Amino acid sequence: MASKMLKEFREFAVKGNVVDMAVGIIIGAAFTSIVNSLVRDVFTPLISLATGGMNFTNQFLVLRDGPGDEVYHTLEQAQAAGAVTLNYGLFLNAVLSFLIVAFATFLLIRNINRLKNLAYPPETAAAPTVKDCPYCLSKIPIPATRCPACTSQLPAMQPESE
Repeated sequence: MASKMLKEFREFAVKGNVVDMAVGIIIGAAFTSIVNSLVRDVFTPLISLATGGMNFTNQFLVLRDGPGDEVYHTLEQAQAAGAVTLNYGLFLNAVLSFLIVAFATFLLIRNINRLKNLAYPPETAAAPTVKDCPYCLSKIPIPATRCPACTSQLPAMQPESE
């Protein structure tokens, strides 16, 4: 029983899809750190500059003060004091990260599809080589002038106009 289950697991684990998925997860984790840095270190300062110095990471709403009558200037201060906060600035950063990842994924898939179309162009339909006899409906070669099945004289081919 155990050897059968081990054999099934080995077949599952070495299938190409599982290995591809594992590689995708590893690359996704690395890509996440790059995107987080892009949002935190590039876009957030630019947005902060455009909004007059607003730092989204420190945008929060105090739902319940911690012990004492402190004024919280940063999210870290509020959390250290035990205040309950609604961290909408962190949420906005997460939304921005998602949009960047979604757009980057879109560009990646779009370019992969373009490369796939270049490597494997869609097949075009081959020009027909046979036609139906108008008298007996047998399949005959297009240039034929007489049907081999019913021996009827076929109408002359009309030249195709361009």
